[in-house]
Amino acid sequence: MIGSGRAFAGEVTFESGPTKTHLIELYTSEGCSSCPPAEMWLSKLKNEPKLWRDFIPLAFHVDYWDRLGWRDPYAAKSWTSRQQEYSARWNASSVYTPGFVLDGREWRNASLPVVSRETVGTLKLTVTNDETVVVTFRSSENRGRMLDVHVATLGFGLSTDVTAGENRGRKLQHDFVVLALVNERLPSAGDEVRVPINSAGPNANAGGRAIAAWITTAGEIEPIQVVGGWLR
Repeated sequence: MIGSGRAFAGEVTFESGPTKTHLIELYTSEGCSSCPPAEMWLSKLKNEPKLWRDFIPLAFHVDYWDRLGWRDPYAAKSWTSRQQEYSARWNASSVYTPGFVLDGREWRNASLPVVSRETVGTLKLTVTNDETVVVTFRSSENRGRMLDVHVATLGFGLSTDVTAGENRGRKLQHDFVVLALVNERLPSAGDEVRVPINSAGPNANAGGRAIAAWITTAGEIEPIQVVGGWLR
């Protein structure tokens, strides 16, 4: 299937087209009073027909708001470090939430990005019966280069009754939450790599799961191509 579909059991394959799929990242926190509207916007993307084909959203919950008295159960220091790496590459003075990133660049647009016309290559991932992911990438370029593969497990329909911090008394809803991220080296385009799925996280299967994978040049953070889809 091409960048879409819903799998309930058995082996399933997701494959992008050769045209670049956008990667939308939201950096958010349950401790931030400005974040719920941004997360509501992200949740609405579940109903967009272009989801998984033209764009793939991710929500990374950062931990630097935890100091205000509420510990976000989906937050991780590694997600904060990822946002800090972006900030350093942009020569920005600080990080903030809600913060959006589009294809590795700071993004402040309130509408979906236009469909890309850039031809980059085809990214394919197969989820096997033992919940291992096999990832292959066929680049539109001829030259070989070292690549990194990133595979994220996403949670949906997650909710929290917040009892402290800026969102005290609110029931927060979350979708596209990154529950786990595995990174592996892909020697070159055309090779394949096998990655175990890690779906750890509170209420990981509450409202279904999805998977997303993207390719970067080794040591870089900007995505070259992205693919993903529903697991259940």
